Amino acid sequence: MKTTFKIFIVSDSLGETARAVARATISQFPDIETWDIKRFPYVNNEEVLKEVLKQAKESNALVLYSIVSKELGELAREICHQENIEYVDLLSDIIDKLSKKFGMEPLREAGVIRKMDKSYFNRVEAIEFAVKYDDGKDPRGVLKADLVLVGISRTSKTPLSMYLANKHIKVANVPLVPEVPIPKELDSVDPRRIIGLTNSPEKLNVIRTERLKAMGLSGSANYAKLDRILEELDYSEEVMKRLKCPVINVANKAIEETAGIILDILKENDIDILKDYEI
Repeated sequence: MKTTFKIFIVSDSLGETARAVARATISQFPDIETWDIKRFPYVNNEEVLKEVLKQAKESNALVLYSIVSKELGELAREICHQENIEYVDLLSDIIDKLSKKFGMEPLREAGVIRKMDKSYFNRVEAIEFAVKYDDGKDPRGVLKADLVLVGISRTSKTPLSMYLANKHIKVANVPLVPEVPIPKELDSVDPRRIIGLTNSPEKLNVIRTERLKAMGLSGSANYAKLDRILEELDYSEEVMKRLKCPVINVANKAIEETAGIILDILKENDIDILKDYEI
């Protein structure tokens, strides 16, 4: 009959730290075929802790605990000593040593790593959103976006969308082309959440000419001609006036500078998405 090795993972948060340690450790014992790992998350009061450790003793389990609370951590250690329960305290010794070395008090706050993970996933979600609704691919995106950027070609809509996505802001951008009607969804968006982007004709002429050359096309194409650019700028100005949105001239501005202006405008307009973005 095979012996089952039992491990209890105890935490005042999710217990992911202890579970990762358990998995890494178990992998070092390939000859052991049966493991029984039980996770007890959110053990954040004495009564629950005592009950879990009672079960551990009855099951002859090894206890791995990652408890941030100093009081609960000390109680867990005391009970394990008294009841001869094999245990490993994964956090207390490290926290205490770091606290003494750097002369700082720890937060003693459970779930901090998970909050950091949440920040990471929020950023990824915003980046995926920016890609999905880039360049007017799906006009329905403007209704879901925290912010909508509008402007003619080569006014930095896409790089600004990605930059702001890294601040956890979901951005959709819509190209303005005289021959293409603007999405009807834009009329349903709060003007405070729309930013118009423009550029100088001379700058656009240079940028578009270089863009065409990079694509292996003639720099004399209509796309880069000054008359066409002026036509597009006039059209975009009309659209932005109708939308009643703020307008930023991105000529000679770095992406970071323009993004900073956008964030300032949103703050002045009291847009609530700013409570979650990262400076």
